[in-house]
Amino acid sequence: MAPTTPTTSEFRLALGQFATGVTVVTAERAPGRVHGMTANSFTSVSLDPLLILICVNQNAQLLPLVKRQKRFGVNILKDDQRAISEYFARTEESDEMEKRLGIRYRWTKTGIPLLEEALVHLACNVVASHAAGDHTIFIAEVESVDVYDGEPLLYLRGNYRPVAR
Repeated sequence: MAPTTPTTSEFRLALGQFATGVTVVTAERAPGRVHGMTANSFTSVSLDPLLILICVNQNAQLLPLVKRQKRFGVNILKDDQRAISEYFARTEESDEMEKRLGIRYRWTKTGIPLLEEALVHLACNVVASHAAGDHTIFIAEVESVDVYDGEPLLYLRGNYRPVAR
């Protein structure tokens, strides 16, 4: 019997068994204004040079920003930042909601916005992109890294999870 192609639901279920950290990818959307997108499609690629990759849906508001600017921030979230992850998973931005959640940004010298209070900041410059299915894969060189105290926010089987102590 020939194997069958998995359904989208089967594929999602299978990949949901893989625990990931949670990131928010940030880019400037207008002078001094930030757009963020929650993403777990993030991984390291190379240590020499320092490369990472992110995958961005073709319909995401972030896509044209990264394509145009060729730079973005990756903010690895702490275990107490679930509400921030959920906020940036939405498509609507709200100054009022960002204020309520305590979301603040800092900017690198090269103009990359980063989320204050994240566990890790990576400032990245795109070196390649590749359309793949319904996403674009961006490979980026890391220009700076900052690591802070705390535990990462994890995502597994459709739920946020703490790191087991």
